[in-house]
Amino acid sequence: MTIDAPPDHTVRAEIAARFERLPLCRWHVTVRLIVGVVTFFEAFDQLLIAYAMPGLRAEWGLTTAGSTWVLTVGSLGMLVGALLSGRLADRVGRVRVITWCIAVSGVAGLFLAFSPGPGVFSVLRVVQGLAIGGEVPVAATFIAEITRSHRRGRFVLLYELVFPAGLTVGALVAAWVVPALGWRWMYGIAALPGLLCLLVRAKVPESPRWLADHGRAAEAAAVMDRIETEVERVTGQALPPVPEALPVLPEAARTSGLRGLFTGRYRRRTLVVGLLWFTGYFVNYGISSWLPTIYQNRYHLDLSASLRYSTVTSCAGLLGCLVVALAVDRVGRRRTVAVGLGGCTVMLLVLSALGASSPVQVLVWTSLAAVCFFGANICLYLYTPELFPTRMRALGSSVGGSLNRLGVVLGPILVGVVYADGRLPVVFVLLAAVSLVGALASFGAVETAGRRLEEVSP
Repeated sequence: MTIDAPPDHTVRAEIAARFERLPLCRWHVTVRLIVGVVTFFEAFDQLLIAYAMPGLRAEWGLTTAGSTWVLTVGSLGMLVGALLSGRLADRVGRVRVITWCIAVSGVAGLFLAFSPGPGVFSVLRVVQGLAIGGEVPVAATFIAEITRSHRRGRFVLLYELVFPAGLTVGALVAAWVVPALGWRWMYGIAALPGLLCLLVRAKVPESPRWLADHGRAAEAAAVMDRIETEVERVTGQALPPVPEALPVLPEAARTSGLRGLFTGRYRRRTLVVGLLWFTGYFVNYGISSWLPTIYQNRYHLDLSASLRYSTVTSCAGLLGCLVVALAVDRVGRRRTVAVGLGGCTVMLLVLSALGASSPVQVLVWTSLAAVCFFGANICLYLYTPELFPTRMRALGSSVGGSLNRLGVVLGPILVGVVYADGRLPVVFVLLAAVSLVGALASFGAVETAGRRLEEVSP
């Protein structure tokens, strides 16, 4: 194992400057595609529980409380996985952690397909959750670190579209497979991408920014040389001169770890972005986890119709993500999140005021809300890595990811409590109130659009 040396500040600054001269090209797209396929299937796995739930309730006789537990237990694993993976990725590297997470997720998914009962199923959901929760924020960190500042928002979010795309495709496939073959087949299919860990390890280089920050100057320079050679090959043009490097903080001024996240300028960033992650995903999973069950139990739709209605909402959310990906560099990160969560608040309040009296009414207004909260949430995958320096970027992203998971856990639980009393309009008031808190919190955020990572977070 390579022993890290103290970072060479000149090398760190030079690596950052060299990334600024790289035009976005096929090399970036190839790396984005490989890591993106992984994230796509992690999203695919994450949503399966919502579509498997009607079958699980019937097969194992789950009560509302039991259903809530099975829905949320995987998110507890994701919460822990997000926290652990960030610290680990800052210590041992981005690509290594991504590879481990893919392998564990695939194996756990295979065993889920053969679960004999809710106890074993729940344990396996926790294990898979550790891997999914760990992979997603580290992958976002890695993609941010290989991208220059110009149009970084569009590039990163076009990658991040694979996550809601995975949710949407998972919904479409589940809407056909679950009624026809049962929920076990879905988990068997979703286990196959675990083999992608071999492709990632073979084809994706470690982040030169991370290598330089860990004093591995020769490795960082060698990886950067290979990247530049490949970019010149695929573009057929010589690279422009290296722009002026930004000053880098000396070692004595550098804070890191959890303490660093709550020191100086990073304290407010950590608190604000954590609240945004929590509120955005509280609303997201408070809605999406229960929609198939609400359609089936409240409005007496059959299983196929319930899943089709829920899929429309997922597709609407994907549209919102695409709009944000194309507009975020012009609109800015802070305004995008504020408009998204504010719009979600309005849509849910309208639905509550109308009484949620029909399935079509719920379909229309939750789909409009999904355009808003999906768009706001995907922006956080871009925004969070920009807020923290390389030495604690993965940790900062994973803290945001862990609060995301806390929202994923508490959203379905509290919605289940309110829904158990039959007060569906109150469910949407609760979700609107949480969304409003996030919209207000976004006004305390710092804008990062168009700025180098080292300029935003020295």
